[in-house]
Amino acid sequence: MTQLSLLHSLSPFSSLSRFSITPPPRFSLPSFSIRAMTSHIVGYPRIGPKRELKFALESFWEGKSSAEELKQVAADLRFSIWKQMAEVGIKYIPSNTFSYYDHVLDTTAMLGAVPPRYGWNGGEIGFDVYFSMARGNASVPAMEMTKWFDTNYHYIVPELGPDVKFSYASHKAVEEYKEAKALGLDTVPVLIGPLSYLLLSKPAKGVDKSFSLLSLVEKIVPIYKEVVAELKAAGATWIQFDEPSLVLDLEALQLQTFTNAYSELESSFSGVNILIETYFADVPIQTYKALTSLKNVAGFGFDLVRGTRTLNFLKSGFPSDKYLFAGVVDGRNIWANDLAASLCILQVLEGIVGKDKVVVSTSCSLLHTAVDLVNETKLDKEIKSWLAFAAQKVVEVNALARALVGQKDQAFFASNATSHASRRSSPRVRNENVQRAVVALKDSDHRRATSVSARLAAQQKKLNLPILPTTTIGSFPQTIGLRKVRREYKAKKITEYDYVNAMKEEISKVVKLQEELGFDVLVHGEPERNDMVEYFGEQLSGFAFTVNGWVQSYGSRCVKPPIIYGDVSRPRAMTVFWSSTAQSMTRRPMKGMLTGPVTILNWSFVRNDQNRHETCYQIALAIRDEVEDLERAGINIIQIDEAALREGLPLRKSEQPFYLEWAVQSFRITNCGVKNTTQIHTHMCYSNFNDIINAIINMDADVITIENSRSDEKLLSVFHEGVKYEAGIGPGVYDIHSPRIPSTEELADRINKMLAVLDNRVLWINPDCGLKTRKYSEVEPALRNMVAAAKLIRTQLASSN
Repeated sequence: MTQLSLLHSLSPFSSLSRFSITPPPRFSLPSFSIRAMTSHIVGYPRIGPKRELKFALESFWEGKSSAEELKQVAADLRFSIWKQMAEVGIKYIPSNTFSYYDHVLDTTAMLGAVPPRYGWNGGEIGFDVYFSMARGNASVPAMEMTKWFDTNYHYIVPELGPDVKFSYASHKAVEEYKEAKALGLDTVPVLIGPLSYLLLSKPAKGVDKSFSLLSLVEKIVPIYKEVVAELKAAGATWIQFDEPSLVLDLEALQLQTFTNAYSELESSFSGVNILIETYFADVPIQTYKALTSLKNVAGFGFDLVRGTRTLNFLKSGFPSDKYLFAGVVDGRNIWANDLAASLCILQVLEGIVGKDKVVVSTSCSLLHTAVDLVNETKLDKEIKSWLAFAAQKVVEVNALARALVGQKDQAFFASNATSHASRRSSPRVRNENVQRAVVALKDSDHRRATSVSARLAAQQKKLNLPILPTTTIGSFPQTIGLRKVRREYKAKKITEYDYVNAMKEEISKVVKLQEELGFDVLVHGEPERNDMVEYFGEQLSGFAFTVNGWVQSYGSRCVKPPIIYGDVSRPRAMTVFWSSTAQSMTRRPMKGMLTGPVTILNWSFVRNDQNRHETCYQIALAIRDEVEDLERAGINIIQIDEAALREGLPLRKSEQPFYLEWAVQSFRITNCGVKNTTQIHTHMCYSNFNDIINAIINMDADVITIENSRSDEKLLSVFHEGVKYEAGIGPGVYDIHSPRIPSTEELADRINKMLAVLDNRVLWINPDCGLKTRKYSEVEPALRNMVAAAKLIRTQLASSN
């Protein structure tokens, strides 16, 4: 079978059943297997092409299916993934990249680093403890969740300290390796390396600030040795250690910790090939030297897509006895690889490191891409020809590997070249009017004319809000019935009249609920929206959409990023009707809800044929048109969410100022023309904001709401350090990603902690994030308690004056 036919016909998931109980058969490598040692995949999406894992998890959490049924779905998914790679001809197939929730949490389980509040008493960690750490339970909150480097994937942050009793408590890596071997396949088990694990961790509550998490390396390395020993005993010939932290600007102690850890592990590496994989950026030159100097390591993996300087490092020297795993196929985007260009790079690399030493690979795990383009039956044919999802990227990797050893599939390469030529010449990609509008932006910094303090005074005179005003972030629960109405309207099974009436009914219900609960600033609940980015992308030019292009965000939460293929503009108003309708139902202020340009950019698959900031400016101009229309319609508070501003921050410090400059300017472009009395809000979630607080201030929003509760009020520490913030701020008082309902007393305590560092005249009371994924049975009591807590503190403040 040719690579071209594989690309269009291979769909290993066609027989995947939701709760299959039939054990999969053994399978053998394909008959066309050539020097397949040249191909490797860093990691693969775990959710399934149609979100099979999501539905199995949620069924299990709701008590509708058993643990055994969940495990069977997981086994089916793993088998299908391994089968696909084997049939394509991949030599180095990863295992232990599957996870029920998060691969960092899996490592926490492997090391037995369970926080005491979960009541674990030793032994193999099971679902009860595992999912309690991830999601919380009725009595204790979940562990903190934050962004995985500069991606939209969220990981569960380990909580470590000097008293943690590490132990080998999850044998998942070994079990999955054995599972694959029983099917006839020798995989490469993947582990998060010790340095990255420690750098991704945080001190547990109560741990002295002077304690260094890096000092724990001596305690965790022995467990890594146990894992390696078990994998070797099971027959593993390669083990992959993921060390993405190596692309950061490491301090001397951090780099020394890395060197010490692998020197200590070196003795256990005898008899097995070790690959150290890096990704998401260049490895700094000093780190590169330390990394490639390691003994008893067989290969090193580099991201040659985002790591634009790595090739120069390789030219300066690479150990002659090591393998180079060359990440030339992009694991972060969905555009088809330029095979001819990649083959040229690989041939240059062969000249540097030697023939038979180059292994063709993905730039990072394919976790960050959609699963399989075969499932996209409704996608525009021309645009579809420009794309490659995870399944197609596997084919691309092997096609390049075969071409590198003289077995080039001419038809496949020719088809690829035709697709690239089509994209370059397509008239739908470029809009001259949009291009000219972006050029014209360069004459202004797009800052509002008056200071935030003057604007807040004008807004308060108009809005007359109490101290500690209460609001929510935007979305309300999306029930099964609501989703059904949207599906039926999209499928043209109901009329537009019926659809609009159904949405109005839902908005009315949400408005009445907020009034009954006593909220000060209301939202319409966003019942008409499928996703905070997709909803806007569907109404903007230059965007395309998939049916099954799902990507995991965290746990069972998946997103379907739009594809930005061309210049962006707004043909017509997008939200004005719904916001005006909601405002007509109440005398209280109604927020107009928009997604900001940086978040739309960072949560989309972005075109790679122009600079990202140029695309962001185009989106900003489109959102500016919507802001001005909302203001004209009488909406006095407009929220422009920039939930993803922090996650787009480059990993290298030298590249961060330019990103923050254009990201902040993009936000300001959206609202620089509104009146002083129009209050501009923004929202950010689940990231470490303290290091970009000055950029946040520079956004010049009137009010910012921000994640806070899951991170132990870490955000507030920046205000302890004397940062002057004059705008309104709403640090989230409770975690909406957990089903747990906080009490009024607990919420009041959190508000008091905030008031210790924030003036009550600027503090807002709100949840961490939108309520879309929660149930009304969880939302109503939590919001009731939140409003009650705000009123309690208001009363206390009034009596103390």
